Amino acid sequence: MNHDAYDNAYIAGILNSVRSIAVVGASANDVRPSFFVTKYLVDKGYTVFPINPGQAGREIAGAVACASLADLPEPVDMVDIFRASSAVPGITDQILAMDSLPKAVWMQLTVRDDASAARLEEKGIKVVMNRCPKIEYGRLSREIGWNGVNSRVISSKKPILRQGFQSFGIRQR
Repeated sequence: MNHDAYDNAYIAGILNSVRSIAVVGASANDVRPSFFVTKYLVDKGYTVFPINPGQAGREIAGAVACASLADLPEPVDMVDIFRASSAVPGITDQILAMDSLPKAVWMQLTVRDDASAARLEEKGIKVVMNRCPKIEYGRLSREIGWNGVNSRVISSKKPILRQGFQSFGIRQR
């Protein structure tokens, strides 16, 4: 897998196939990027489990936080890593120790660990590095274009209406 450039279909395939996401490093501080990414994913209809040991049992962006991946109440389809690249190998160990492996592991902007990506891909887990699911969702659903940002996606198709916080999206019901 070339982790320097991702095909739109690969990113959209992940965002369309996952229903539950664990956000490792989610913050309760509402001005932190990890908070508003968590909130955005909740608002888009994903079941989100913030992972923050200091906030375990409390709500972050409307979802109850867990102390670690081992404390998740149910299997998740994706793990979103909002931690420094140096923390990724340890988080990868935790992911690979899970009873039910996720379909995908997503590493946020500036987060990259090629060795961990190779370990995850050996187990059949899709990996995205140095990208933000909030930005990619907005770009692929063309929501980001509402703000005048070039999404690099041209289509004459009418966006799919869906229920939730926003009426347009890439998720189909």
